[in-house]
Amino acid sequence: MDSLLRADSRLLPVVERAAEYELQIIYTQINRDAQNAPHFVQHDFRLDARQYFNPASLVKLPTVALSLEKLNQLHVEGLTRRTPMATGAAHSCQTPAPYIVSADSDRVNTIGNYIKRMLLVSDNQAYNRLYEFLGQGPLNQRLQQLGYPNARIVRRFAPCDTAANRYTNPISFRDAQTNQVIYQQPAAVNRQPLPAPLGRVTKGRAYQAGGRIIQQPYDFTTANYLPLQDITNILRAILFPEATPANERFQLTPTDYAFLRYYLHQTPHGSGYSLYQPSRYFDAYKKYLYYGRSPKAIAQPGLHIYNVVGMSHGYLADVAYFADSTQRTEFLLSAVLYVNKDGVINDGNYEYESVGLPFLAALGQQIQQYEAKRSRPYPAKLDEWFQKDDIK
Repeated sequence: MDSLLRADSRLLPVVERAAEYELQIIYTQINRDAQNAPHFVQHDFRLDARQYFNPASLVKLPTVALSLEKLNQLHVEGLTRRTPMATGAAHSCQTPAPYIVSADSDRVNTIGNYIKRMLLVSDNQAYNRLYEFLGQGPLNQRLQQLGYPNARIVRRFAPCDTAANRYTNPISFRDAQTNQVIYQQPAAVNRQPLPAPLGRVTKGRAYQAGGRIIQQPYDFTTANYLPLQDITNILRAILFPEATPANERFQLTPTDYAFLRYYLHQTPHGSGYSLYQPSRYFDAYKKYLYYGRSPKAIAQPGLHIYNVVGMSHGYLADVAYFADSTQRTEFLLSAVLYVNKDGVINDGNYEYESVGLPFLAALGQQIQQYEAKRSRPYPAKLDEWFQKDDIK
């Protein structure tokens, strides 16, 4: 892995100062057997679950999967990802989201539409609604059951304190035809705060709050936490459920998996979702690896990237599966790095554009080029990844 990274001069400025950039990478080769079943060979660079990084929007992926799983487990007739949903407010830091009736189904608040908004443009309010639907306690208990005991999803993306994030909103669903309430979920609270898996965690030399600089490290102890290996495994479990042990598999239907797969790789306007227009949300908006989130990036024919990203507090991450119909290649690639030269958290002065995104673009391109030359025991049959599905 180290030699592969050092073979590309574009990567050297970060790779040679990897500790400073807190760089972690997971590159997973996929070899198919005679029956086209996938076999995974993982290669790591500085992977360390004890090295905290802020996962930011990476937490959205387990949240969407667990929301679909919960719908299945409720067994309420007529309750689906398309059912109109209203969120109330019953505690401090809670905000409501009403039922919306619209001829444009994309504007209606539903589990499915919240998932689309999260996967297409990483919408934070949509995440908050599904965090509230799941509840802090059940969400984290299920992650532990699936084999992620150190994962912690304990915060909304809102200025709520640790105590307020333990309280989640009342929610109700109505039948779209009859307008009758078919399911109500009362307000809830997680009365057993979750311990911080790494103990006390601080970062930086200072942080900005209320318009002034506080000259002490920023405390991430009670923040969300999702190790790079965990989120990589979660993406793999969603894309390759048949190759995932039963006890680590989400309880989703084939339609659920197809729905997630579709929106993980689609571009905002390529998806046909009416809320997102090309003028604001360009093709590479949520594609850091390979395209570097560049508005000028030209999509490569035949390349599908199924991914989730994070960008916050100077941390930049992308966790992705690449499938290329032209090269007949596939692989998983996950990376995170920290680009905060001045050491001040929350000042908005990060090297995302000058260092982080160019590095991730070059990393994806380097691995893609290597994969195009790598020999395999059997050619991959990737037709399932390139079907013209229209999942709504």
